[in-house]
This record gives sequence, C-alpha cells and structure tokens, in this order.
Amino acid sequence: MRISYRWVIVAAGALMTCVALGAMFSLAIFLDPMALDTDWSRAGISSAMTLNFLVMGLGGFAWGAIYDRYGARIVVMIGAVLLGLALVLASRTGSLLVFQITYGVLVGLAASAFFAPMIALTTAWFDKNRSLAVSLVSAGMGVAPMTISPFARWLISAYDWRTAMFVIGVAAWALLVPAALLVRQPPKPAADGAASALAAGDTGMSVPQALRSPQFIVLALTFFACCAAHSGPIFHMVSYAMLCGIAPMAAVSIYSIEGLAGLGGRLLYGVLADRLGVKPVLITGLAIQSVVIAAYLAVSELGQFYTLAVIFGATYGGVMPLYAVLAREYFGQRILGTVFGAVTMLSSIGMAFGPLAGGMVFDAYASYSWLFIGSALVGLGAVAVAIAFPRLPRRELQPA
Repeated sequence: MRISYRWVIVAAGALMTCVALGAMFSLAIFLDPMALDTDWSRAGISSAMTLNFLVMGLGGFAWGAIYDRYGARIVVMIGAVLLGLALVLASRTGSLLVFQITYGVLVGLAASAFFAPMIALTTAWFDKNRSLAVSLVSAGMGVAPMTISPFARWLISAYDWRTAMFVIGVAAWALLVPAALLVRQPPKPAADGAASALAAGDTGMSVPQALRSPQFIVLALTFFACCAAHSGPIFHMVSYAMLCGIAPMAAVSIYSIEGLAGLGGRLLYGVLADRLGVKPVLITGLAIQSVVIAAYLAVSELGQFYTLAVIFGATYGGVMPLYAVLAREYFGQRILGTVFGAVTMLSSIGMAFGPLAGGMVFDAYASYSWLFIGSALVGLGAVAVAIAFPRLPRRELQPA
C-alpha cells in the first residue's frame, strides 16, 4: 500500500463528516418551515437536535470501542446505511414524538459513527503533520454549511421540508456507502514490539486508567464547555438573524459564511498547532470564541453578521480538531478510539444544551439575548479549564 493512500483516507473522512454532520445540523434550516407547517413548538423541534447530541455522545463511545477492535470500515458502513434510513423515515413522520425518535435518536447514532472513528484512523495514518491531517478531516464539518445547508434551503423553497429531508437521505446513501468502501487501516510498521509501541505513542494505560486520569478529566471538561458555549449560537443563528430583520436566504448565507470560515480556521489552527503547540493555540481560540459570542448581541445588519461569522466560524472550527490531537498525544493510538469516543460523548452532551436552551429562551422571552450571554460565560469557563491542561508526555524508547 503506497504511503500516499493516507490522503485518500483524509478525503474520505472529510466527505463523511461533511455529509453526516451536515445532514444532522441542517435541522436548523428546517426549523422555521417545520414549525409553520406542523404547529410544533420550536423547543419541541429543537429537542430533536438535543437528542442528536446525547445519542451521538453515547454512540461515539460505543463506535470508538468497536473501532479499536474491528477497525473503521465496518463502523462507517453501518453509519452510512443508518443515516440515509433515518432521514427518509424522519421525512415521513406525522407526530413530533416520532420525529424526535427518528431524527433525534437514529440520525444521532448514525452521525456518531463517522467523527471519532475517522479522526482516530487519521491519527494512525500520520506521524508528521498530524494536526493538519486531523483538521482536514474535520474540515468536512466546515464545508457542510456551504453545501448541505443551502441545498436543504433550496429544496425547501422549491418543494417542501418533507421532500427536502427525503432527498438528503437518499443523497447520503449515494455518497457515504462508496466512501466507506475506501476506508482501510494503515499498514503495520515492520519493527520490534518496543519500537512499534513507541511509534504508536502507547502509554501503557488501560481504558479504565485513562478514563480516570487527570489528562482525560481536563480534556473532557474543556471539550464539554467549548461545545456547550457554541452549540446554541450555531443552531439558532439563522433564526436570530431573521429576528433581527435579515431575509431568510441571507440568514442562511450567514450560516454558510461560518462554515467557510471554519474550513479556513481548521487549516490555520492545524498548521499553528503543528508549529506552536496544541495547548496555546487551543486556549487562544477558546478565548476568541467567547468574546465573539458576546459580540453578537450588538449586531443587527447583514454586514456585521458576516464579519462576526468569519471570526466565529474560524475559531470554533479551528479548535475542534485539536482535542483529537491532544487525546492521541496523551493516550496513544492503541486505545484512542475508545478514549476519544468517551471525550466526544461528553462534548456531545455539551452540544445538547445549546439548541434546547435557545428554543426555551425564545419561547419564554421571544428573544435570544440570554442565550448569547450564557454561552459567552460558558466559553470563558472553557478557557479557565483549558489553562489546567497537563504537560504533554515525553516518550523515549528505553533500552532493553
């Protein structure tokens, strides 16, 4: 197998994260049309996204453990089949409860089959430029608002929300199943046991030991607070912009600008992390994120939204892949799928708070102000926790 195949893995991973997470996050585009068509509450529809994140967290932990044992291909193939099925079923539902189960549970379970396993697989393929490679896989999430979201908006405008969701489900099958067939494990290095363990960064920890370690606790809490801070503003951004008087398609374009900026942010933060170190880049990004979230309270014009969208998208997009790099450095490759799956599980719980909280805030006050205030404060908490990150381990091959 040629070493260049690792870039095929990166491309396949980017496509998978784009389609899977783009389909899941497109619920933000469906929110207003669904509420008008069905008379379901915003909080009720938004709770499907909350379920997405909760199930995605549990699923990420389970899929990560399966990845460690059986490899990535079987995991992503199951996820590809399940995602298309979930979207098709959700498009046919007639009650809020059934929609919450099909979209909230099944889409979340399917989406979780891609992120943690493909990130873990990518770290196994790369020794140099690992932060950049992981950022490129994660960049699929940044491309999604520029592709899946406008596509969903166009389909809704041309047809209706049910047809749009059905078409996206079929498209998910058409794109993800072939991509899953490209996924392979990296070739094993021809080296003795000690050298192979060193190359994989093996710390010798078992999974229970890793999950109880200070490194895991700080990593998980930072990821949790980071996601809890930005999930609400991301999910409700389109509705907030429309509330400020922005036209619907222009409001969607703000979401797309965030995605485009997130793509650039992932590349920028990945390169900076490889050169300057992961921890200082992460802390700086978290601080910027908190300030920008608070700044949304002061904007009302489209140009102002675009300016903040560039900074916000680049920041939250840039910091997200860095957690996987830290997990690889702290815990090694052998148990990375399980450990990063556990970290992702806690981050997904953090992501679950924002959409539901935003829906409840709007239903109670007809305003999103308290959502942005609370999110900014949680973002500052993420900065405080990140400062406590332990030093990265230094590993040297010991003589026999």
